[in-house]
Amino acid sequence: MTATTSAQKLSLFALTGMVVGSMVGSGIFSLPSTFGTATGPFGAILAWCIAGGGMYTMARVFQSLAERKPDLDAGVYAYAKEGFGDYPGFLSALGYWIGSCIGNVSYWVLIKSTLGAFFPVFGDGNTVIAIVVASIGIWLFHFMILRGVQQAAAINTIVTIAKIVPILIFIAILIFAFKADLFRANFWGGEGMPDKGLFEQIRATMLVTVFVFLGIEGASVYSRYAKERSDVGAATILGFLVVTSLMVLVTLLPYAVLPRAEIAGMRQPSMATVLEAVVGHWGAVFVSVGLLVSVLGAYLAWSLICAEVLSAAGRTRDMPRVFGTENANNVPAAALWLTNIVVQLFVISTYWSRDAFSLMLNLTSVMNLIPFFLVAAYGLLLVKRGETYEKSAGEHRRDLIFTGIAVIYTLFLIYAAGMKYLLLSALLYVPGTALYVWARVQQKARIFAPVEWGIFIVAAIGAAVGIHGLATGYITI
Repeated sequence: MTATTSAQKLSLFALTGMVVGSMVGSGIFSLPSTFGTATGPFGAILAWCIAGGGMYTMARVFQSLAERKPDLDAGVYAYAKEGFGDYPGFLSALGYWIGSCIGNVSYWVLIKSTLGAFFPVFGDGNTVIAIVVASIGIWLFHFMILRGVQQAAAINTIVTIAKIVPILIFIAILIFAFKADLFRANFWGGEGMPDKGLFEQIRATMLVTVFVFLGIEGASVYSRYAKERSDVGAATILGFLVVTSLMVLVTLLPYAVLPRAEIAGMRQPSMATVLEAVVGHWGAVFVSVGLLVSVLGAYLAWSLICAEVLSAAGRTRDMPRVFGTENANNVPAAALWLTNIVVQLFVISTYWSRDAFSLMLNLTSVMNLIPFFLVAAYGLLLVKRGETYEKSAGEHRRDLIFTGIAVIYTLFLIYAAGMKYLLLSALLYVPGTALYVWARVQQKARIFAPVEWGIFIVAAIGAAVGIHGLATGYITI
């Protein structure tokens, strides 16, 4: 969209659809096995209460910032830059961009793993043949997007249907097949599973809940196109409630049809495997076809988001200015090239991973934690200053609660991620800082302020420890 005429303005329904479409990607299809490995129904319920409550406060922070700072529309990272300076703003942009790139890799891994259930040559998505096929797909999409295919609205309609219909049918069938005695047997953890404390069970689910909630900022991204500004917040909350309901049902219902140990051992996409166990082979085929269409469409959408994040940062000079340029089809070509080169490198790296999908899912989540934390922290900073709250004392108290909880929640997620993924994220942040140095040299500006030097040194130490951990085998992928 390049204009905001009344015909192009988005309704509440359209904005809600954007939130749902952004959030429902590959993650929901992997929830049964991922949660089954970590915990039983009781732990899952508590985990969703924590994740749902935390992400609800994040949704309210996005809603508040969209209304109070409408001028900050260069991307999620704009809040970090406004509140904490140039280098934190850059790190937020870099984390969001690389996280989105790695999320795209997880799409290819899941596609190949899905095909592997029918064609063993694809394995779990990390065989040589699987990597070659994914590489061909990456560059086919790349050249398609360069020609401006993102304008094809029909693709989005097909993708939305392909996402939701298999999920709703899966839920309906499992409700019909619900066995209360089996659900009770699984409730406190089930038989044949490692005995872990409840806190550790919940902690093990936190990164996947971050992954499946990514896209909650979808309405905020398009806030300037809303017919009514108030629709942005309403769409964010409505989309959040719809998707959360779907994810909770997809997580809990399998415990009522299969033993937890069997769910935990299923290959991805585990939703297809669960349905196959209940109704036969056609269930796996049905979910797999829907997943393939859904994920390919989501890959197209997120490829554009990756390029747009990098392009927006290039236009505001937070990244080298070359990434802010567009080709004749209004596609940010340089940003798209770098994005897909990074995606290609990560796809190749999956060859050495024991569980490529989980690795990519967790890395995607970790790389988004810094941007999310900085958004929450900026919201809290705004409240503490009283900025934009001069005539709204009631809203000030309300937002103080929401932003405070959001900050605590994102800090808990960073803790829950564990040292392994924090060190791996440092391995990406430190070399990525070269783009920041490039941009600052272009602007003839000082590279780092004193505090920013401290941030960079801490990240560099983390990267060095990460390299040592990989070399010694202390950190495995």
